[in-house]
Amino acid sequence: MAGALVGGAMLGAPFGEILKVVVQQTKKTAKFKTHFKRLVATLERIKPVIDDIKKSSDELNHPEEQMRMFIDYLTKGKELILKCPKIKFWNVLDKYVYANKLIRLDNELLRVFQIDVPIKLMSNSMKTLVIMEDLTDKMDVLSTATIRAGGFIGLCGVPGLPELVIGLDHHLYSLKNELLKDDTRVLVISATGGSGKTTLAKTLCHDKEITGIFGKNILYITVSRPSSLKMIVQKIFEHHGIKRSSFQNDEEAKNQLESLFRHLGSGKMLLVLDDVWPESESLVEDLNFKIRGFKILVTSRFSFKRFSSYDLTLLNDDHAKTLFCYSAFPDDGVSVNVRDDLVNKMVKVCKGLPLALKVIGASLCGQPALKWQTTLKRWSDGQSVFESNEDLLLRLQTSIDALDELPIVKKCFLDLGSFPEDDQITGTTLMDMWVELYNLDNEGMYASENLLELSSRNLVNLVPVRRTTGEIEGYCSEHYVTQHDLLRELAIHLSSQEPVPQRERLFIEIDSNSFPIWWSQQTEQPINARILSISTDESFNSTWYDLNVPNVEVVILNIRSKKFTLPKFIEKMSQLKILIVTGYGNYPTQLHNLSLIGSLPNLKRIRFKHVSFSSPDQHKFTTQNLIKLSFVMCELDNVLQSGIIQSPYITDLEIDSCYDLKQLPTGLGKLVNLLKLTVTNCHELQVLPTELSKLLKLKNLRLHCCTKLQELPESIGSLHDLSLLDISDCLNISALPEQMGELSRLGVLIMSGCRGLQELPVSMRKLQQLKDVICDEETSYLWNAFESDDICNVKINIVEEDRVGSFNKILH
Repeated sequence: MAGALVGGAMLGAPFGEILKVVVQQTKKTAKFKTHFKRLVATLERIKPVIDDIKKSSDELNHPEEQMRMFIDYLTKGKELILKCPKIKFWNVLDKYVYANKLIRLDNELLRVFQIDVPIKLMSNSMKTLVIMEDLTDKMDVLSTATIRAGGFIGLCGVPGLPELVIGLDHHLYSLKNELLKDDTRVLVISATGGSGKTTLAKTLCHDKEITGIFGKNILYITVSRPSSLKMIVQKIFEHHGIKRSSFQNDEEAKNQLESLFRHLGSGKMLLVLDDVWPESESLVEDLNFKIRGFKILVTSRFSFKRFSSYDLTLLNDDHAKTLFCYSAFPDDGVSVNVRDDLVNKMVKVCKGLPLALKVIGASLCGQPALKWQTTLKRWSDGQSVFESNEDLLLRLQTSIDALDELPIVKKCFLDLGSFPEDDQITGTTLMDMWVELYNLDNEGMYASENLLELSSRNLVNLVPVRRTTGEIEGYCSEHYVTQHDLLRELAIHLSSQEPVPQRERLFIEIDSNSFPIWWSQQTEQPINARILSISTDESFNSTWYDLNVPNVEVVILNIRSKKFTLPKFIEKMSQLKILIVTGYGNYPTQLHNLSLIGSLPNLKRIRFKHVSFSSPDQHKFTTQNLIKLSFVMCELDNVLQSGIIQSPYITDLEIDSCYDLKQLPTGLGKLVNLLKLTVTNCHELQVLPTELSKLLKLKNLRLHCCTKLQELPESIGSLHDLSLLDISDCLNISALPEQMGELSRLGVLIMSGCRGLQELPVSMRKLQQLKDVICDEETSYLWNAFESDDICNVKINIVEEDRVGSFNKILH
């Protein structure tokens, strides 16, 4: 009895501590204030439950052990809360991860403590004895289990395999190695819908090596949605021949299932959970029992950060064709009446996605060659592949429907249809769009969070531009975004269901100067789109029909022709905030008529990529309200010297991979509000202007891979607000100015690949705010001279050679 009272008292102390800590952090930490306030409310709600546990703990059979379980839970929650204030403001990924952890903590506190714990703990012992007796009587039935119809007997038996499994040999080998590692407890096969995750999981369960290890102890459960822990546990009990009417709550179900698994013996066990959705992530954690030899394999179209993940890639061309032909020609997989070139074109449309290969192949099974030709013709004429394949649409659309609870994220997904197939979209381009369209924060943190959400659901892929910066500059700003072509087409299809005048996004493709019928016949009726994306081919001659789109906020022009004239109707777009012009030809597209955008009152952000500014009328291009201007892979000629940059409000200027840039624009010092200056991969730039010192508000200066740049100006010491400096891969910088020590707020210095640098100025000792230095091993030795100084608190981050960045430089 005394031990029980001690156990109850033990629980009260950590509960009081976690409540005290979360109240303190609510007042001190702004980053997670909303989550902390929610936790305070939850803790107040469960306080009466804690009091009841303390009062009745003397009635429990094993009070100290039971109380310790709850104490450990509260202690871990306290540790999580204390870690949150340490997250840096610029670390978007950690903020995203820890915010989700706080949400999970809040939900789990309610789930764990809003139950009748004393009664549950008392009854579990009694019920477990009855279950174990029942289980013993049925063990003979389990021992005689056999394989039938390609799967194991029972509700949780492994389903049989499809008749054709192809392209998974390498994945099976890699997946087995990962799963069988001693430290792997939960492994998630993650990929977009229709990629073959379930087939791979089934193949693994039928593998001889896996069945030799786990024997009959392989349980296979399709989770889908909705689902619950009690439903899954009920199914497992019935699979083992144990009838249970119900469980009072999830905690009882979890405890009895763990007892069942332990009673089954010390043999290894594999639990496969197929098609798990994000709301069931905590369910996986509940089933993650700390039993020797127990493992869980999960398939999901979503990524779960807390578990190890195995990414499933798409089929290569040969395997894709084999799978397609198996569906299209089921008798022998060989085409007789259909030409091979038609087959190849159909396979190409599917882009290696197994679901598309099977569905489209089956839809053409038994059809004459003419049907194949007309289908391809409709797709090439602009008809969506989803209009003729409803099954494919419904099965892929489930991932998008799951975004209904995150309406802004769903809009962000649909916006991706604005860009061409196989495009590498820079993360900053998308974040700039979303900041303006959806009133997100100007720093792009919330926009970056949306991009991470799409990535976690395998609706986009994030590809690093270079590895040297990591998360210090913002997680998504240094990433390209790519997307499977069928997902892009799905975004276009879903955005095009309403009549043209009512669409929020208007995606237009102009081939050989052939406009959509609705456009060439359009009257004065306005179109309400907020996003206008126009793609043209090589032969487009820039002859335009008028277009009335008064509400457009984003214009995206995807160009393949050598010359391109902006349409005159663009000057009527008074709401236009963002203009993105990208040339996709072999040479930079020469732009004309840019003076049209000079008078647009709300234009804030312009991005030019792979275009030329050699036309005389470029000198007329000015805009007064611009805050961000980007030139990427552009042929600049003298455009920067012509007064193009005149807006006093510019805060962000980016010049990347412009091979003919030899000097920065005159009048740079007039950009008194400039916060971020990026000049990267500009190999002809040799010196920086002294008027750089006039940019007194500058916070970020990036000079990555300006290989001929010889020095930083001594006047750089005037930039007292500078917090980030990137001189990585500036090979010809041999010394840094002594005035570096005047950069009193410098927090991040990126200097990997500075092979010509021999020593650091003594004044660097004065950089008391410097926290992170990113460099290679060779450059890191330059910091040895400062080990005994106050600056020794600097974290030296040594990175390997930036092969990703080098590859992208070659592409540029």
